Amino acid sequence: MTPVEAVALLFAGAAAGGINTLVGSGTLITFPTLLAFGVPPVTANVSNNIGLLPGSLAGAWGYRRELVGQRTRAIRLAVASVIGGTTGAVLLLVLPSSAFDTIVPFLVLLGVVLVLAQPAISRRVAARRAERGVVGTGVPVWVWISTAAAGVYGGYFGAAQGVILMGVLGIGIVEDLQRLNAVKNVLASVVNGVAAVVFVFVAHVDWPIAGIIALGSVVGGTLAARFGRRLPAVALRGLIAVVGLVAVTALLVT
Repeated sequence: MTPVEAVALLFAGAAAGGINTLVGSGTLITFPTLLAFGVPPVTANVSNNIGLLPGSLAGAWGYRRELVGQRTRAIRLAVASVIGGTTGAVLLLVLPSSAFDTIVPFLVLLGVVLVLAQPAISRRVAARRAERGVVGTGVPVWVWISTAAAGVYGGYFGAAQGVILMGVLGIGIVEDLQRLNAVKNVLASVVNGVAAVVFVFVAHVDWPIAGIIALGSVVGGTLAARFGRRLPAVALRGLIAVVGLVAVTALLVT
């Protein structure tokens, strides 16, 4: 990796860490960046997952105040995330690399669609909360199952996992959206964490790449948790969509 590529990856990691904390689609920044540098898709995905983990933890820590009173809820959903994340990571390693090459473009495209649909999701979530009018404390069974399914997706690839989780949590649990975002950050960290453990022991990790992304993601996740509510969401979604569509095009062409 050249010095220029290293600097570019550092900034991509910072952007991804911040976006993961706010939106949940940071992989759409770092993954195509690695592909552009010639890193094989599976190695890029594994190294990217490990590199973004510290940023996810930083974002979750930054939202710790919003987690007050949600310990039981977070633990119950974290169990689902552990199961799903482990399953997704194993599928990534068990399925042939050709399957990954085939599936990933469509996962990226799905991530882009979900990011662009986020305003509509948010409006539906707000309407749902207004209809019910109270704050719920339980976790519906379908929310637990959907969280596990999102974990499978996150362990396998992960782009827009946070958007999926926010849609599920917001519709199924009546709660302040910022507090749900805090839970989302915890669950994403859990999925990335269990997948990282699997990858460290049985997959090829490009540690220099993972280290550079980790450094950037911590900075981005920390800053996003502190100042993120001031950033224009439209600009973030536009950036993610552009990068994601470029990645889809590149993956389908190669």
